[in-house]
Amino acid sequence: MESRTIHFEINDRHINITVPVHRTLLEMIREDIGLTGTKEGCDEGECGACTVIMNNKAIHACCTLAIHADGCKIITIEGLQKEDELDPIQQAFIDAGAVQCGFCTPGMLLSAKALLDVNDLPTEEEIRTAIEGNICRCTGYDRIVQGIQLAAKYKKITKEAEI
Repeated sequence: MESRTIHFEINDRHINITVPVHRTLLEMIREDIGLTGTKEGCDEGECGACTVIMNNKAIHACCTLAIHADGCKIITIEGLQKEDELDPIQQAFIDAGAVQCGFCTPGMLLSAKALLDVNDLPTEEEIRTAIEGNICRCTGYDRIVQGIQLAAKYKKITKEAEI
């Protein structure tokens, strides 16, 4: 079985790891690195439970080979919270009641982060487009959209406070 050594950054941590060339990014994150917040749902790139951010773009880790992470910067759900402080996106989801069973939440949060990192004030349509690769069976999406809108407000307040 052919393997390769890859080097990348995950949640501000540098990693050097040898992985089989057929191993998915999801398998490597969960099984080799031990970050289990990234979920396995459909294993076909349809549900979004495996969403991570790679080089500032939300991707499905179940459909991405681990070797494609070589030289990349990855953020998983474990990378959002800094020390004891929730990311504004996490807090907004809590405040908006956008968290139900929690299975889709990591992917939704990372899709929201990827959107808000490039668009400070997205429209409802832009939000729905950004999360369309994530399936939620609990909330019906309205509270998730409201959570992302609230997160945009929180980020704006945080930026204004820094000035």
